[in-house]
Amino acid sequence: MTLPPLASDQELPEAAPPVRPLVKRYAGVIRVTHWLNAIFLTGMVASGLQIYDAYAHFGIKGRPLPVPNPLDGRPAPEWSRLGGWLAGGLNWHFFLAWPFVITGLVYLGFLVLSGEWRTLVFRPRDVGPAVQMQLYYLRLRKEHPAQGKHNALQKGAYTFIVALGALSALTGFAVYKPIQLSWLTSLFGGYELARYWHFVAVWLFVAFTILHISLVLLVDPASLRGMITGWYRGRFPSRD
Repeated sequence: MTLPPLASDQELPEAAPPVRPLVKRYAGVIRVTHWLNAIFLTGMVASGLQIYDAYAHFGIKGRPLPVPNPLDGRPAPEWSRLGGWLAGGLNWHFFLAWPFVITGLVYLGFLVLSGEWRTLVFRPRDVGPAVQMQLYYLRLRKEHPAQGKHNALQKGAYTFIVALGALSALTGFAVYKPIQLSWLTSLFGGYELARYWHFVAVWLFVAFTILHISLVLLVDPASLRGMITGWYRGRFPSRD
């Protein structure tokens, strides 16, 4: 007669992985301004390319500025432009500019008043962790470095994008009102250089957006759901 196996010999079921808690991570103001600015920025980039096509160079005619410009003399693809022609592009650009600035100021105001800015600002102490996070993204480090609500590279990216938004707004005003705001236009090296820095900011925004979306989907897709609903259940803490 075969005896039943002893309890100690039986295979114990594997413990189920712990369920991560569902936490409130993104306030309504953050979510609304995030998505509105994404819409406004897309329209401003597209209408800006339409404006650029009216004169696809930098510098006075016959005296081009010696600056890098991959699109020099070539129009942007038609699918990437908004407005149809110069006046249409200008109308769309000016129509979207103020909502873009206002939502940006609301976002920054909320960060300051709520204290959320502390989780986003890149500080000197974040340099080392940022290097380690970059090594992880390059697959030169196996384990994901410890982090809070945002890792050091994300803090650097968010700090950079706020500065880039300010640069875009200031260079935009310098180009829009070069006589009334002559001091601002001069600060950027004159009208043509202000126009060039405004153009460079466009491509930095595009590069940031592509990288931002890619990393969200690859590293922490739960944060995308969080940015829609406000609630987060993912790999990383809710607070720093």
